[in-house]
Amino acid sequence: MSTARAASEPMIRLDQLTKHYPGQEAPAVDGIDLAVPQGEIVILVGPSGCGKTTTLEMINRLIEPSSGRIFLEGEDVTHVNPDHLRRRMGYVIQQIGLFPHQTIAQNIATVPRMLGWDDKRVNDRVEELLHLVGLDPARYRDRYPKEMSGGQRQRVGVARAMAADPPVMLMDEPFGATDPITRERLQNEFLRIQEDIRKTIVFVTHDIDEAIKMGDRIVILAEGSRIAQYDTPEAILTNPASEFVEQFLGSGILLKRLNLSRVEDVHVATSEWMTIGPDSTAEHARQLLQQSGRTHLLLLDDQRRPARWIAEIDLDRQGGFPAELSEAGTRVQACVDSRATLNDALQEMLLNANGVAAVVDRDGAYAGTLDLETIIAAIREMRAKALDEASSTAARGVT
Repeated sequence: MSTARAASEPMIRLDQLTKHYPGQEAPAVDGIDLAVPQGEIVILVGPSGCGKTTTLEMINRLIEPSSGRIFLEGEDVTHVNPDHLRRRMGYVIQQIGLFPHQTIAQNIATVPRMLGWDDKRVNDRVEELLHLVGLDPARYRDRYPKEMSGGQRQRVGVARAMAADPPVMLMDEPFGATDPITRERLQNEFLRIQEDIRKTIVFVTHDIDEAIKMGDRIVILAEGSRIAQYDTPEAILTNPASEFVEQFLGSGILLKRLNLSRVEDVHVATSEWMTIGPDSTAEHARQLLQQSGRTHLLLLDDQRRPARWIAEIDLDRQGGFPAELSEAGTRVQACVDSRATLNDALQEMLLNANGVAAVVDRDGAYAGTLDLETIIAAIREMRAKALDEASSTAARGVT
């Protein structure tokens, strides 16, 4: 549509969208009304059988609605050619669905080829997207899916969904089939990408913690895709709309708030732990340790990425210095991106004996450290804010 479209008009609007299946008395989706703002991630979450995937698949008409209407950028697309509609929406599923007989480049190029793009434009787009999802084109474009890890294939799935630069992306539990560490990294990587691309995204998950972390807004669905609450994560955690929502959120609401704050939002210490480079000597490292009064110092590699934590005892093996500092100490395990949530950071720093996480920028370079005291201070601040908000809500109810 033209740029004259009102800025307040949602990118996607569902009007009484309903799905009845033959032989079932109750509808799978019962008259859902939903407006998805442009450039936001809207999460559909709810118990099994609530119709969240059915709702998602009706948006691009993989499943045809029984009644109701679908609007895209203000246009009623309920009855347009479904193939044309799907080319305006990227689609990412849990099983990824890459074509095993095609290379990574060919997989990503699927929709652009269907749209008749010329070879140069297709190749340029493949290169651009592989860089965007953190995969070196020279290394990966000619590989086949079976030659890549699950996390790498998931990144390719995201790249393929973005290939024709659709305004909308639909994602059905895109990270659900990966292990917890890979899932966290993919979540962080996708949020980084979203900062640049600002797509309108409808995202299905069964995990409320993932919903809180990933969503600009969350739709909590009850049976039949009835909306129990639709709001920002902070508003839902602060003021659940019903007993059903409270039960779905579960215990530990205060800790769930750690998914609302990011490392870049809190104080990151840049001088509390001494750092050394790969060319430093063991003797220099020992002097720095003694001057700092700390138990460890941090070895950075030649690209300033955190490499190893080194203690004084590591510098004196059997009465002598290790030949290489790269062999001393222990590998840095707790390492978090500045855009990671405080919950991610807390889980990472529990892996580290000194309770410290090394913070890195988007290029992986060292940016400072985060400790448990900072996390605890953030929790206290969140708790105080929640109590103030609860008191304000109660006061408004009284008046």
